[in-house]
Amino acid sequence: MKNNFNRRSFIRSGSVAACALLMSGKLQAFRGFTGMEDDRPDPKKLNYCGYTCPKECKFLEASVKNDPALKKEAYEIWEMKKRFGVAEFDPDQIFCFGCKTTGKPVGIRLLKCDVRQCAINKKLDACIECPELASCEKDLWKKFPDFKKAVIEMQKKYWET
Repeated sequence: MKNNFNRRSFIRSGSVAACALLMSGKLQAFRGFTGMEDDRPDPKKLNYCGYTCPKECKFLEASVKNDPALKKEAYEIWEMKKRFGVAEFDPDQIFCFGCKTTGKPVGIRLLKCDVRQCAINKKLDACIECPELASCEKDLWKKFPDFKKAVIEMQKKYWET
């Protein structure tokens, strides 16, 4: 019996599934984002949206190594053409060093992140500080409603103490 599923397809689909699960809040999102189950979340330690990028992030690895093949994978995983209107893959524009990294260039993914831009405009360290979070209709929240729920729960813990 021949199996047409190759290793690259398996890794790509597994990466997409893992990212989707993390972003959807299915893997105990609140705990996964901060690592502080009983502590008050610190907005300065979170990304603007409330997420904490994993150390094994393919996009970060591709950016640090400046590896065009890894950047191409990240381009496809994050649906850059569809979600952000990036017409063609350009390895010089596809990179991400984290949304709060200073001293590094900002790639298209971050430039087009409406949540990041909103938090910067409001001078917030993270969305958990925003009183309008529950009613916010940014692209990220529409695409990942379970993630938004997890961030709202994190916000409640932030405001409790």
